[in-house]
Amino acid sequence: MAPAEPVRRLGRPPSTVDGRTVPERLVSAALRLFAEKGFEGTSVQDVVTAAGVTKGAMYHYFGSKEDLLHEIYARVLRMQMERLERVAAQDLPIAERVHAAATDVVATTIENIESATIFFRSLHQLGEAQQRAVRRDRRRYHELFRSMVVAGQEAGAFRAEVDPELAVDYFFGSVHHLPMWWNPRGRLSGAEVGRSFADLFLAGITAG
Repeated sequence: MAPAEPVRRLGRPPSTVDGRTVPERLVSAALRLFAEKGFEGTSVQDVVTAAGVTKGAMYHYFGSKEDLLHEIYARVLRMQMERLERVAAQDLPIAERVHAAATDVVATTIENIESATIFFRSLHQLGEAQQRAVRRDRRRYHELFRSMVVAGQEAGAFRAEVDPELAVDYFFGSVHHLPMWWNPRGRLSGAEVGRSFADLFLAGITAG
């Protein structure tokens, strides 16, 4: 899977407005408006007005409002994939890498909880091709994560009888549920929740 990117690309870097690129301004404005008014209640004109750009500028980078919705989540996935690849490549014991990866995906999901909440609430608004792209991106992340669990089993660090596919699906089921209950005014920080999730996951798969 190639990480999803904005629909249109240029041979030169995007122009900036007040220190932010036009795509960044559009995605930021769309995120705020989708949260306030809902996806269906937000028009393209609402987005470009809030972003301080023209419709022509928007259509240079995004073909539709649906493309903006896709990019809201795709940019989070790209960031998480890059971080997972760095963790997986570290020269550390496999259990430490899996713990770090599990902590990170929870913490970064919480850091971007508004993006995750808006996206999953409006996922059905995307076209089938965009939905397939999201599933492909998420599958690539899950497969790399699972490969570390398998490596841990082969090294004897993790329980051999545990189905790695089932274990990873179980863990990410909890991660994807975060927007349903996470409260920024709660007792634990995102990093603390991440470490707790990782501790629980490792406790379930660690050998002995």
